[in-house]
Formats: sequence, structure tokens, C-alpha cells
Amino acid sequence: MNVLRISALWVCTMVLCACGGGGSTGDPAGTDTTPGCSGNCATTTSALTVGDVQLIIAQAVAEASAQGAQATIAVVDRVGNVLAVFRMGDPTLQTVLLSTTATTVIDAGLEGISLPSPALPFPLDHQAAIAKAITGAYLSTEGNAFTTRTANQIVQENFNPGETNQPAGPLFGVQFSQLACSDFTSGFNGGAADAGPKQSPLGLSADPGGLPLYKDGTAVGGVGVITDSLYSIDKVISDNDTDVDELVATAGTFNFAAPLDRRADRITVDGKVFRFADVEIADLAADPANAPGFATLTPADGSLIAVSGYSDGTVKAGTAFGTPASGIRADGDVDFPGQDAFVFVDNANVPRFPPINATDGGLTAAEVQSVLSEALAIANRARAQIRRPLGDTARVTISVVDTSGVILGMVRTRDAPIFGADVSLQKARTAAFFSSAGAAAFLTSLPDAQYPLALTPRAVPLGDYVTAAQNFLGDPAALTNGAFAFSDRAGGNLSRPTFPDGREGTQNGPFSKPAGEWSVFSSGLQLDLALNAILQHVFFVATDGATPPVGANCAGVAADFSTITFTPPAVNGRVANGLQIFPGSVPIYRGGTLQGGIGVSGDGIDQDDMISFLGLHNAGEALGGTINNAPAAIRADNLTPQGVRLRYVQCPQAPFVDSAEENVCDNK
Repeated sequence: MNVLRISALWVCTMVLCACGGGGSTGDPAGTDTTPGCSGNCATTTSALTVGDVQLIIAQAVAEASAQGAQATIAVVDRVGNVLAVFRMGDPTLQTVLLSTTATTVIDAGLEGISLPSPALPFPLDHQAAIAKAITGAYLSTEGNAFTTRTANQIVQENFNPGETNQPAGPLFGVQFSQLACSDFTSGFNGGAADAGPKQSPLGLSADPGGLPLYKDGTAVGGVGVITDSLYSIDKVISDNDTDVDELVATAGTFNFAAPLDRRADRITVDGKVFRFADVEIADLAADPANAPGFATLTPADGSLIAVSGYSDGTVKAGTAFGTPASGIRADGDVDFPGQDAFVFVDNANVPRFPPINATDGGLTAAEVQSVLSEALAIANRARAQIRRPLGDTARVTISVVDTSGVILGMVRTRDAPIFGADVSLQKARTAAFFSSAGAAAFLTSLPDAQYPLALTPRAVPLGDYVTAAQNFLGDPAALTNGAFAFSDRAGGNLSRPTFPDGREGTQNGPFSKPAGEWSVFSSGLQLDLALNAILQHVFFVATDGATPPVGANCAGVAADFSTITFTPPAVNGRVANGLQIFPGSVPIYRGGTLQGGIGVSGDGIDQDDMISFLGLHNAGEALGGTINNAPAAIRADNLTPQGVRLRYVQCPQAPFVDSAEENVCDNK
């Protein structure tokens, strides 16, 4: 197996911190050295109140007014419940364009969508603000505070953006997760929200203006703002921008700001410092401490709005993370004794995804439980990559699926980021899907992806990606015979706009758009598989429910944009919440027979790789070899398309907090 080795990013120089107050207001001068929390501070009262939400909105409105801007402001809790959406100004005058630049030059995917327009007089600003708020909330924990500006840095074709001949960002492709068509996320049904992580109308956002919210050192939600006409990315991160969206959102975080020691700009990956924000409290035009109260706002200032699928137009209190109301609570030593595990529960506090038998006659509930438990054990020993304090353990979500994509079990470590739940499931399904004998037939059976608002409106047959892969791999049977086992790292190699990843001037991978068509809004197969479903939801929200809501399956929606009608999938849910194309999964085998997949997400992609790969290996040993990783001879790192060997997994060199053991994935 081709297991590459890298040095651990950090050595453990600090012991785990207990609650240290939390530094809830932060300090733009950089003098606040409060260490903050490390996963144990959240209590049953750690939540945004109605008064908190009103204060956040009032502070943001005051800054928008001082900037002469018309802002749409969304506030969410940590699991994505929309607590309020406030709009300033006339929505018919607030056109929002989805584009890499202000001038649309990419003719593919979601690029060029602009609403409202004369032909489609429907708003998009509220969806953009909600997506930004959810991103700030979902990427942040007690150990790290990330923003949409952080997301911008880690989803582009080079890391860092603008550095040529560098591989793609570590979370390349994560923007197409948390989708409304996912069978994992849930929405607001008009009266009460289902428990658990919520959908985002546009997936995760990389447009600056989405920040996390904290109280007493624990993450409690996010605020998202859009004031301009562009929902985009920042291609140049070598300078500091005076971004009005970010200024208004920063004002909203006053008294709810992330502790400085947890901000992204205190965290490094591959020797590169993450970005948090280009502005601070001191840069604001208005002092948020003197913002007029929410009760003083008049219709001239703006108003709360209802958003189909998200909010009824009132202000709500947030749920306390880690309680049954949030949909995530401690396992209570039921399925994972002694492992400080957390599970997803429904409105009745019943676990949603306990270990079960596979629907295809493969994995047993006992085998699923063993895989999840062994992966948890690895996570609880692994040194975190993107958390503080240094030496903290990895915080992740782990998912196991069968060959049909059915969820056989999900579990979390304490304080894992919310985004990793839907993503870990995407990863598990992607590994199982591309390792199967039916991948080609499944893709060719799907309706064409529709580009209704592109410069050149057209349909894209998903079978074209199958042909491209077979030609690229030099194997006309690729994706038809299950001859090779694909991890997400291997499949991700084939999903980059350059191959090898980051090598300037080379051709694109077969699952990626080519140069001139690729962008973070046009990734290739990953987006096209779910594009029709994404657009159905966009129209559902924009038309205030006149378009039917999308179902719980991202693959297989048929669309006719001449009448704006959609037909639900007639296919199964093998990739019901979409594909994912950054590392952290491996397929599960019994001998040489595919059984399913395990996906891990939350705390560094090499850690995700290791936890999935080594957790499965250890489960195999504990079960006497009944299941394990794919035989070495059929792993995708045996393939050398275009003369370049694919990679399978990449594990940290010395990854554990309790051991100096190195190269832990070798020879397994």
C-alpha cells in the first residue's frame, strides 16, 4: 500500500485545558490570552436566548446603517436552527449573483445564477445569509473558531489560494455538504424543528461574512450577513479586505466573539496559518456597545422575515448543544461504554443510528459496533490537527454504511464540529460507491444535470463522467466490475481540476470540470450529481414554497426549467446525501468482497484517513479477521493513470498523544 508519511504538525506541549472562563467578548487588541474551553464547557444553559439573538441583530443593523448598506442578517444556533432572519431594504433591489468574480466568466454549474432577475423575480439574499451563518456555526467548536473566510482558504484549487503548483485545499469539496436534499440533515417544518443538524440552502459558504458565536468559551451558533450583490470567494488572500459583509457580521459578534486563542489565525496546517477575518471590532464604523436596542428598530430599519424551510419570521432561542433538544447527546455508555461517545437522537430522544445489520446481507450489527468502537478508540488517542490547546485529541464523527448506502451506525467524539456529521456519511458512501461493481450503471441511469441559468444553458449527462474515467484510467471496465477499492483520497485525486493535484498546466481529473469550467461553484461530478436537487431547493425557498420541497435524496432528481418542475428520484439512495471528494474514508471488505464503507470527518484530513483505516483494521483483528480493509492488491494505489500513482490513505507519522509510535498505518 502506498501510505505517504508526513511529520506531525505539533508536539504535545500543553495539557488539556479545563474551562477557563471562555473569553466570550474576545479582544481586538490581541491581549486576551484566556485559553478557553476544550470540549467540556457546554451545559444545559449554553445557548443563545431570544434577547441574545435580538442584541446580535441590533448590533449588526447599527453597523450596516453606519456603512450605508442594506444587510440581510441570519442567526443560527450550533446545530443550524435558524433563530431569526432580518432584512434591511427592498428584496427586489438586492440581486445576489453566485460567481467566482463580479464578472461571470465561468459557464458551468451554479456559476452565474442571479436572483432576483426580470424573468425570475425571487430573492436569494436570505439563503446566502443563512448559509454563511450555518458555516460559521458548523465549522467551529470549543477547540477552534472558523469562519467563512477560513472556509474560503481551504476549498479552493490551491492551498493557499494563489500559490501555484500547490495541492488543493484540505477541505476541497466540502462546500457541497449539509444540503437540503440530504437524508441526514433536516429542515424547519413550520411549527417545530426536527432534532439534529439542519440543512443549509446553499451548502457551506466560502463568502466572507459568516462568523461563529460564543458564550463563556463554548460555541453556540453563527451569524451570517450579505450586503452586496455577490455571493463569491476571495481569490487573493495575501491582502486584507475591508469587506462590508464581514464588518456587519463582526459587529453582530460583539459580546459573543470567539476566544482569541481558539480563532483560526492561531491554528496552522502544513505550516500555513488559517484566516479568521480581515477586520476587527476596532475597524467598525459604529460602536456596537452603543447600538440602539432591537425594540427601537422601525420598519424603516428593516424587519424580521419568514423563510420557507427555515424560519417563521419570529425570534427564537437556540438549543443547548449536547442535550437531546439539540439532537446530539452523550451515549450514556449504552453502545460505546467508557469512550465518552455522543450519538444523534430524534425528537423523542431515541438514537437515530445505533449499530444495525446491513440491508444487503453483509455486515452484522456486532461488526458495525466494533468498527465504530475501534475508530472511536483511535480518535480518542489521536492528536488533533486543527484544534487548540496543543495536544488535544481529535474530535470527529464516524459513519458506517452498507453497499446500498444505508446508514448502519453513526457516532461522535465529544465537541466534534457539526459539519463533519453529514460529511462523514458522504465519505463512507463515496468509498463504498466507487468501489462497487455498479457505479457506472448507477451514474448512467441518473437524469442529466441541468444548467438552466448558465451562459450556455444545457444538459450534462452524468454518464459522460463514466466515459471520462474509463478513458483516463485506460480501463473500459472501470466502475463496472468493482476491481479496485477506492478511498476518498483516491477518488479525490480524480476529482481535482489538475492531475496530479495542484500541478499547473496538467489535465483535469475525470470527475472534475476542466480549466475554464471549474470553480468552487462548479466542481464536476460532485456537484452535477446533486445540482437539480440543489436548484429545486433554491427555488422552493425563493418562491416561498410555490415550488415543492426537495426530498431526502440528492441523486436522481429530474428537472425541467422551462416550467420549473422537478420529478423525484426513481433510483435508490446509495449516495443520498451526495458525494464527497476530500480524504477520510475507506471501503470495508470481507476477504475480497465489498461490504460497505467507513467515513470520518472533523479534525484534519490525515487524522480522518487514519481513524477510518486503522479503526477498521483494529476491528478486523478484534473480530478474528472476518472483515478488514481492502486486500492490498486491489487498493487504488495500485493504479497509475497518466503515469501517476493514486494515493489510498495518508496517516500522520507520530499521531498519538499517549505514544511515540510512528508510521502506524504501515503494512496494514
